[in-house]
This record gives sequence, C-alpha cells and structure tokens, in this order.
Amino acid sequence: MRLRRRLLVTLAATATAAACRGSGPTAGDTPSDGSSPGDASAPTLLQALPRSLTVSERNAAAASGDFSFALFREVNRRKANANVFISPLSASVALAMAAQGSAGATELAMRRTLGFPDATLDAMGAGYHGLLALLVGLDPSVTVRSANAIWYRNGLPVQPSFVSATQQSFGATVSAANFDDVAGTLNQVNGWAKTQTNGKIDQVLQDVRKDDLMFLLNALYFKGSWRDRFDAAATTPASFRSSNGTTSQVPTMHRQATMRWTRGDGFQAVDLPYGNGAFSMTVLLPDSAHSADALATSLDATAWNALVAALHDTPVQLALPKFTVTYDDEWKDVLTTLGMGPAFSDAADFSRMVVGGGVKIDFVRQKAYVDVNEEGTEAAAVTTIGIVPTSAPVTQVMRVDRPFVFAIREHLTGAVLFVGKVDQL
Repeated sequence: MRLRRRLLVTLAATATAAACRGSGPTAGDTPSDGSSPGDASAPTLLQALPRSLTVSERNAAAASGDFSFALFREVNRRKANANVFISPLSASVALAMAAQGSAGATELAMRRTLGFPDATLDAMGAGYHGLLALLVGLDPSVTVRSANAIWYRNGLPVQPSFVSATQQSFGATVSAANFDDVAGTLNQVNGWAKTQTNGKIDQVLQDVRKDDLMFLLNALYFKGSWRDRFDAAATTPASFRSSNGTTSQVPTMHRQATMRWTRGDGFQAVDLPYGNGAFSMTVLLPDSAHSADALATSLDATAWNALVAALHDTPVQLALPKFTVTYDDEWKDVLTTLGMGPAFSDAADFSRMVVGGGVKIDFVRQKAYVDVNEEGTEAAAVTTIGIVPTSAPVTQVMRVDRPFVFAIREHLTGAVLFVGKVDQL
C-alpha cells in the first residue's frame, strides 16, 4: 500500500508537469538520433472516439478497468516470480455472459465482482455489447476480434430468455451438443477456439465429463503493427536477468526516438502505439531496487489512470526483448477471493440459465498467448466457463426394522410429552 501511495503522488506530480508542457500525442515521433521518424504511411493519429459512449458503455469500461487490475493482482499473487499473461477483458465478458443466467445472491456477487454493483443484467450486457463493437472497429489497421459461444448438453432445459440475452447482448452462438460424443464435442469447442484465435490457441478442453452441462466461451484476438516499427537489423542478443538471479541472452530490439514516457516512484514506463494510436503497449520497468511483483501489487485502476495521465513526449533510448509467452490458468480460487464464491457453490442460483436452476460454475479457465517482435504484437485469449449440476443432497437410508426409541415433544417450549421404546411388534 505504501508503494501504491508513493506511486500515485509521484505520478500526479508528473502528470501536472506533462500537462504544462503539452503532452498530447503528435503526428509522428522525432527520433533524438536524427533517424527516420518511422513509417511515413502510418495511419493518421486518432484524436477522439468516433462517437460518445453511452452510460452503459462508460460503466462497462470503468468496471472492466477495476476488474482488470483486481484480477491481475490476485493472479500475480499466486504466480510470484513467474510469467503471467491474462486477458481481463475476455474473462469479464465470459463471466458477464454467464451472469445473464444468475439470480439472487449469485447475481449480486457476480455483478459486484465484475464492477457492476448497481447495474441490471440488461445494462451490463448492453455496455459490453457497445464497448466491444467500438473496440473492434476503432483502428482499421489493427485486427481486434471478440467472439462468444455456448454449447450445452442435449436435453438440458435452457431458459429461452438466457439464450436470447446472450445472443443479443454478446452475439453468442448457442448450440445443443451430444456431450456423450466426447470426441465430437471436443472437436467443435477446440476447433472454434482455434479458428477465433488464428490458430494460436487450439485446445481449451481436454475432456467432457458426465456431469458437464454447459460450456461458455469468449475468444479475444489482437494483431497490430507498431506505429513506429523496430529495425530488425538492430536486434541483438542482450542479457536478461530473472528474479531468481539467472541471466540469459535474449534477442533484444532497439529504438531511439521521442516516445511517450514517464517516471514513477521506483519505476519508469514507456507507451508504444500501434496503427492510428488507438491501441498501445505500455511497458513498466521497475528500478533495480524494486521487483516486478511489488509493482504489479501496487497497481489498481486509480494508479493506472494516474500513470497514463503522466505519460509525456521525451527522447528515449529503448531496448526491449522480443518475447513469446503462453499462459494457462484456472481461476475458481481467484474469483472466489474476489467475491464470486456463491457462483461456484451448491447454493448457486442460475435459475435464469436453466429451468429449475440446480447448476453452478465448476471452473473458469483461461489460455492466453502473446508474441512481441519488431513488426508488432499478436495476442489471443480464450476464457472457458464450465457449468455442472450442484451436488444433490445425499439420500440417507433409514429402515426402521429393529427396536427403536421415539418421543412426542412440543417445539416452542421443548417439553417432551411422551417418550418410549419399541422393542417388539
């Protein structure tokens, strides 16, 4: 917490100074070494959204930011000193889709965890629908795809209103499938994931169990070229020291130019735009006396917004490793810690999903991929949610076929009127 407070104070001061300098984006970076500013055919910088956000879209954007860093902090806490790469947006969309079938305390827990404590399910769906549509078309030179799909076991009495809500608000394809045909179902689900992620994620399910009733999936795919690309000829091996002290030689890209940059307390950050500048990668580098884990723990939506506001144009000599990271994780414990426990419990209420309810979320799993190179970045994620029956109460067998004791009592006073034993009949 102390690190986060120092981070906010430092960034606030930097943001004020940046505003005084006039730190808005420029049409092209001017390299400090006098080299070419980049691709002259780069798209015109996007200065504003093509339209105003609706109230529901603003709420979805704000909620997504809060959930993003809460999820990242909790995942990172479990994965200290290890690579972590997740898509909070994919997770929030998949969970919001599942929430359309929730009710009662389960619905409230899901809405609160996702950052919608006061919104209706309809408003949540409308917010994500509009926000995703805007993101997908914001930069014609960048590929952004989001797709949703639901498969459910043949014969499961799915609520028509749930099917309608997921189709209309999330554009989901909803299909019944013969889950007893395990190979066929796996081919359908994994084939869909592979197609939606351009082949980067080809297996999200390994089995279909007897109690699996439904799978809900979101796939998110991104591919963008740097607005100012790295020169592949300048990529050279350089040392990279891991948190455990080991050092390795990795291909490292180099670029010297005017970039959007800031320094916080214990770290520095640089912003690398794609295409028309609507999307960018922000790289945060802790100073040698600090750790990436501590920096990750200090981030929340407020600290992140302060960091972004503090970015300003300045000459930067950047050395950035090329890297490819794949990540696979299951988040039942993470989401329970964040407040979504009722959705995983036998008391879960998904009566808006299945007639009569009696189902719960069994797992939320995400597989993600990212490749960063001289040309740009390709990233993909698939979030899969599994639905199973709640555990039916165990039926106890009591056959009174031997001597027994019995009593006749009054409940409110506790008075026992009669008590007896039957030994012979």
